[in-house]
Amino acid sequence: MRGLIERITEDLRDIEVFLPIKISTRRGERMREFLTVELKSLKQYERYFQRLNQESQVDYLLIKNYMEGELRQLDLDSKQDEKASSLIPFATILVDLCEARALVLPMNSQDAAQKLFEVQVEIAKIIGKVENEYTMQRIEKTVAFRASRTIDALRDHLKEWYLFYKGYDPSFDWWVSNPYSIVERSLKSISAIIRDRLVGIKAKDDGAIVGQPIGREGLLADLQAEMIPYTPEEIILIGEKEFDWCIVELKKASSCMGLNSDWRQALEKVKNDYVEAGKQTQLVKELFHEAVAFVEKYDLVTVPCVAKNAWKMFMMSPERQRINPFFLGGDSIIVSYPTDTMDHEAKMMSMRGNNIHFARATVFHEMIPGHHLQMHVNARSKPYRRIFDSPFSVEGWALYWEFLLWDDERFEKSPENRIGMLFWRLHRCARIIFSIKFHLGQMAPQECIDLLVNAVGHERATAEGEVRRSLSGEYSPLYQIGYMVGAIQIHAMRKEVVGQGIMSEKVFHDTFLNENRMPNEIMRALMLGKELNPNYKPNWRFYPDVK
Repeated sequence: MRGLIERITEDLRDIEVFLPIKISTRRGERMREFLTVELKSLKQYERYFQRLNQESQVDYLLIKNYMEGELRQLDLDSKQDEKASSLIPFATILVDLCEARALVLPMNSQDAAQKLFEVQVEIAKIIGKVENEYTMQRIEKTVAFRASRTIDALRDHLKEWYLFYKGYDPSFDWWVSNPYSIVERSLKSISAIIRDRLVGIKAKDDGAIVGQPIGREGLLADLQAEMIPYTPEEIILIGEKEFDWCIVELKKASSCMGLNSDWRQALEKVKNDYVEAGKQTQLVKELFHEAVAFVEKYDLVTVPCVAKNAWKMFMMSPERQRINPFFLGGDSIIVSYPTDTMDHEAKMMSMRGNNIHFARATVFHEMIPGHHLQMHVNARSKPYRRIFDSPFSVEGWALYWEFLLWDDERFEKSPENRIGMLFWRLHRCARIIFSIKFHLGQMAPQECIDLLVNAVGHERATAEGEVRRSLSGEYSPLYQIGYMVGAIQIHAMRKEVVGQGIMSEKVFHDTFLNENRMPNEIMRALMLGKELNPNYKPNWRFYPDVK
């Protein structure tokens, strides 16, 4: 099974590299054909599925679920592209030109120039329609935004096509240089006009947040791929219940600080407990060593020497902080802190948003025992399973440790530390609520920002960064819910596996890391030694309070 997964992974990568244009009909057909044939071929294993060992059964279910999910995604993408097609009728011509280069078809320079001229004419027609707002009033903002992003991608692909032939074919330069330069400028122009007139993003407003809601159908498809047997509405309820729990605990912590139940005042006090400029790197280093010392002292998880002794720290640029206002981690840790180019307000929001108590929880999350340890082990143990990457497994693991450290009385926590830990937990609950509601069309980006500011206590700049990160398309639609829901899953899994004496706590953690990435439902089945079948369907109701 491992060999099969590795071969399918490489075959899919080859198709995507060979046909990189996502709206390409040829690419879609190739992908569908490949996935359909592979799924049909996979059925041969059904006959002797029960004779496979459990690891192979798990691999069978993982690759089957993955390919079925990819097919569903192709169908959903096709529907979204169809909605945007009226704004990009010239796309087919450009795709054909670019793919002719990939297929190494003979170049007819005069014919290429004629096609570029036709594209120029089509673009002019669309610009005329867009400027006549009445004719375009039925185009949804999100559809227009998708069209503009597709145009930007086509412009990049066309540039690669042009540079491939330019200078190598004299007739190409003579025929194509002029119409190409016109089309290149026209593509840039129409993308900006669509953003301006139909989306509402002005030329200088590079910080606008739009996003592309995928709707309930898309959410259900993604939840199915992640093997989460809950509806979007049930996921929102989980977020709301956990949110309420956090508020209760915040009030307890604020009372311990002598502020009664005024957790917002306590949060403000915590935010203002930051290190002076230039000292953040040393704070992060100290917190890293504190985290390693704790998990090793109590033998909670195996920490390889290379993992704890070979890591680097980088500072996040001001531009990047607009999307990621807090730390990032993995192979290294990337620290958010103000630079001399920021104005005073931005500096203060960054310092307050990355205060000592927020940072303490963040370093555990991003490094050891969180993402750094996870990525270190995943790269060395069953790495072929990394194709089954899931935020419920990856982000869930890091937040799960925040749960564990909250529960563990051996981990020293001042009331201020607790406020810091609860802020992040509340934040992840809010992510569930606003991201699902956004994709259901129930919340706009500005409402998402307001929720983080008013209900969670974010600085406005960090709230904007978080929403921009969540909705920009850089992450999958379910990515932000993966933190809390994934942590809940792993926490529930631990209660079963460790609670029943099947594994010790350390073995549980090591097994989770060494088995690599997969939907948590399959990880649970593997750990509990559950009987599997080739048509296994998710059925784990890991949050019983939601019915």
